[in-house]
Amino acid sequence: MLDCRFSLVGLLLASCCALGQTKAPAIYYPDVVWQRRTTAQAGIDGVLLKGAIDFAVASESRNPRDLTLNHYQTFGREPFGHAVGPIKDRGDQTGVVVYQGYLVAEWGEPSRVDMAHSVSKSMLSSVVGVAYDRGMIRSIDDLVKDYAAPIQLYETSELLVLFETPHNRTITWNHLLRQTSDWEGTLWGKPDWADRPSPKPSEWLTRPRNKAGSVYKYNDVRVNVLALAALNVWRRALPQVLKETIMDPIGASNTWRWFGYENSWIVLDGSPVQSVSGGGHWGGGMFINAYDMARFGYLTLRRGRWKDRQLLSTQWVDWALTPTPAEPAYGFMNWYNNRDRKLFPSAPASAFAHIGNGTNIVYVDPDHDLVAVVRWIERGSIDEFVRRLLAAVGN
Repeated sequence: MLDCRFSLVGLLLASCCALGQTKAPAIYYPDVVWQRRTTAQAGIDGVLLKGAIDFAVASESRNPRDLTLNHYQTFGREPFGHAVGPIKDRGDQTGVVVYQGYLVAEWGEPSRVDMAHSVSKSMLSSVVGVAYDRGMIRSIDDLVKDYAAPIQLYETSELLVLFETPHNRTITWNHLLRQTSDWEGTLWGKPDWADRPSPKPSEWLTRPRNKAGSVYKYNDVRVNVLALAALNVWRRALPQVLKETIMDPIGASNTWRWFGYENSWIVLDGSPVQSVSGGGHWGGGMFINAYDMARFGYLTLRRGRWKDRQLLSTQWVDWALTPTPAEPAYGFMNWYNNRDRKLFPSAPASAFAHIGNGTNIVYVDPDHDLVAVVRWIERGSIDEFVRRLLAAVGN
C-alpha cells in the first residue's frame, strides 16, 4: 500500500508541475504539401498585409521582362559580356510570405520557374557547407590549391590550373566564400577584370593584386572559381549534390534547375560534367519557383535544421552570417546580414537575406519567425515593403 500511495502522490505532484508549465509550441515544418493559414488564423492584420503586397506589385522592376534584352543593356556592355548560359524571360512581380512556417500570402506567379540570379550563390555556399560538415573540407581557412588538381576541359582536352600563380596560391575557402580573394585569371572565357570592370581600362591588366582577404569585390568569375573548386571536392555534379543534401530533404519540387555555361564542361573521373554558375550574370544559375525559394529561406531561418535533420551545421550558419571585415553587410555568398541596420533600416538587426539581381530576395526574419520571397521588385522599394510587412505581423 505504501508504495502505491507514494506512487499516487508522485503522479499528482507531476501533474501539478505540468499544469504550471507553459509548453513551447512545436515548430512546424512543411511536408511536400505546404499548409496555409488565413491572416485571422495567423494573427496578422489582413488589411496591412494586403497593403504591403499591393505596394510590392506597384513597385515591379522597371527593367525589361525580356531578360536577354536586359542582359545586353547591362552586363552585355562589359568586355567579354556576351551570354554563354541560358536566359529565360521573367514573369509577373511575385511573392510568398511564410509566417511561423505556414503560407499566409502568395501573389503573382509563385509556381513559375524563373531565374534567381545571385540567390544561386547562397545555394552554392550551402553545398560547400555540407562538404565542410562532412569533413571533405577540413577548414575554411585551408588553401584551396590543396583541393584543386589540374582540370581537363571537355571540349579542348586542355588542362586548367586554377591556383598556380603566386597570388592564387594564397587563397582560402573563406576568401572565396566572402568574395575577398582577388583571384586572377580567366575562367569560361571571362577574365576576372571583365566583371564589373574598373572605370580605368589602363589598370585592367596591370594593377597589383590585393592581399587575399583584404578587399571585397563582387565578381562572378571568382564565384565560378568557387563552384569549380567545390565540384573537384564533391566529384559529382553540384546540382545532384544540392538535390540530395538540401532540396529533397526540405520538400522542394522537381522543377528547379541549376545551369552552367555552354563551355563550362570538364572531364571528371572520365565523364563529362558541367560546372554550374553562381548567378545569371552571363546566363545560367538557378531557375526556381518562389515556393522552393521560400523553403530554402525557411531552412536558413531554422539555422540549417529541417524536422529532425541538421542539413547545415549551426557553425556553418553562424559563419555565413558573420560580417566580412572588408564588407560588413556580406557573409558567405549572398547571405546579407542587417547587423548595422543599413541594409533594411525598418527590419531588426537579426534579419538577413539572400539577394539576387532582378531584384530577387529571400527575406529572413528570426525575430518575427518570418520568411518572405519577393521577385522582380525595384531594389529601392524593398525596405518599404519590409516595413509594411512587419507592421502587418505586429512589429
